[in-house]
Amino acid sequence: MRIHEVNIFIIKMPLKQPFTTALETVNEREGIILEVIDEQGAKGYGEVVAFSTPWYTEETVKTCYHMLTDLLIPLVLDKQINHPNDLQMIFNHIRGNHMAKAGLETAIWDLYSKLESKPLWTVMNGVRDEVPAGVVVGTANINDAIEQIHVYLEDGYERVKVKIKPGKDYQLIKEIRTYFPKLALMADANSSYTLNDMDVLKSLDEFNLLMIEQPLAVDDIVEHSILQKELKTPICLDESIITYHDAESAIRLNSCGVINIKIGRVGGLRNAIAIHDLCQKNDIQVWCGGMIEFGVSRAHNLALSTKEGFTIPGDLSASSRFWEEDIIYPQVEVANGKVKVPNQPGIGFDINFNRLYRVTTYRENINCKH
Repeated sequence: MRIHEVNIFIIKMPLKQPFTTALETVNEREGIILEVIDEQGAKGYGEVVAFSTPWYTEETVKTCYHMLTDLLIPLVLDKQINHPNDLQMIFNHIRGNHMAKAGLETAIWDLYSKLESKPLWTVMNGVRDEVPAGVVVGTANINDAIEQIHVYLEDGYERVKVKIKPGKDYQLIKEIRTYFPKLALMADANSSYTLNDMDVLKSLDEFNLLMIEQPLAVDDIVEHSILQKELKTPICLDESIITYHDAESAIRLNSCGVINIKIGRVGGLRNAIAIHDLCQKNDIQVWCGGMIEFGVSRAHNLALSTKEGFTIPGDLSASSRFWEEDIIYPQVEVANGKVKVPNQPGIGFDINFNRLYRVTTYRENINCKH
């Protein structure tokens, strides 16, 4: 591959309903869509999943735009790239900025698989042509949460994640478990607890949860090891796992029983696959986490989730979960709790350009002449 030009689309769409975590309430989603084009005009698509403000990680849409336009895109223009894994060396001297890197890297994975005339999931050695779907309940109101879960179960979702925070934890989970005694249920704390909350977190053991996700500090691995020794419920690490080394350290310290792999958070598909392989060797369960994505990132998540180790349903909800209309065609749909993986080359979805252009707030072309 030789990248001739890159189109940047900064887009914004309102959510169908607010999405609430312990850290933030999201009413509209801003993001960056990248279109990479080679010398023959073949195109690949990636998505930068950073938010408008740094509530989840330090990166934002604006910082990613800066990194892409000033540093990352110039590094790949007119350079011979034999495989997307080559980008690790190309980007090696730029620290951090994982979401910016992942947006460009995933676009090049899509282009590469299209040039190979193969679906992305087969290029990545996926093993299943459909994946189980999970969904997130983003509300702290018990009645609203129960109502949402009823709807999701009717749609066939196989796993539900509920957001918790201090004061909105035990009673919320108890009420949900009372209504849904056999539901595959997990709790996501978004790093809102400390070791001083040990008793509250231990009290959740009685509800037979699949896991408690990231209960302690966003950058912690050591204290999670202390907490995991006291809990029967597996801890899932999310924000703490930025690199392969982070995953290695967490496994050595027995800090978790599960790792949530998000392509954007770990810097791209290459790193996501490496962490998946490491977890498989060490009997650590993995699942693919979501970032309130648009369809392009959702398609990449779907491809990643076809790999053997992704046994827990990921955040692969239908496009209609968040959007009145997504930017891909066809939109992602859940049928009987599963999402069918497309067999077309690349991510297997087309871009709905009419929708993309309507929600674009800024557009820029960077090419070899710049």
